[in-house]
Amino acid sequence: MSVLIAKELNNKLSATSSLTALFDFLLEQNLGNITFSTSLGQEDQVITHHIATQKLPIEIFTLDTGRLFQETYDVLDVTQRKFKTRINVFAPNTNSIENLVALKGPNSFYESVNNRKECCNIRKIEPLKRALANKNVWITGLRKSQSQNRSALDFFSYDASFGILKFNPLLQWSLEDVTEYIDTHNVPQNKLHNKGYISIGCAPCTRAIATGEDIRAGRWWWESSKKECGLHTIKS
Repeated sequence: MSVLIAKELNNKLSATSSLTALFDFLLEQNLGNITFSTSLGQEDQVITHHIATQKLPIEIFTLDTGRLFQETYDVLDVTQRKFKTRINVFAPNTNSIENLVALKGPNSFYESVNNRKECCNIRKIEPLKRALANKNVWITGLRKSQSQNRSALDFFSYDASFGILKFNPLLQWSLEDVTEYIDTHNVPQNKLHNKGYISIGCAPCTRAIATGEDIRAGRWWWESSKKECGLHTIKS
């Protein structure tokens, strides 16, 4: 897979395509093994609902960092039961976690951006690499309006960090589109969304946002960086 292939695929697509049409297009391309990563957030719940109800031949997985909210585990359980679908779970390497906590303590991520990224790498990036091994297409719930760093995305993009083609079917959706879909289809969602938590990650690294704040202001709220953990760093 390459940047050229991503550009060719984008040229064939219409920005107004429905979710069904976008997934039909994806499967018609015979791109190889397809996987979908869910954080169990609202966008990802939309995609999980579509894959499960349409019985699409797409694997679903999630990353259990070991520091998630109980509400996140609850929505994982409810989602699997309701849709009768399996969501594979990838966890961090035990030795890596033990060494990190022994050397720097359980809250080292508050001390510096480098420490926080080290924690993200152990708890998220390394498990993600295992999850994406031997996969050709990685489906995400990324939307352009989520952050400035994501505003330049296309439906298809090549992720040089992981050497894989990404497919972003909710690219043009607004948050209102997402919540309307969830309400219309009675899709399970994290209870924290109704308490001001829009973007939900690990419990110690996520807070509720105030009215008017950017939707990702609650992630790594003590930092002034671009607020990405490395899963979706935009590279060409």
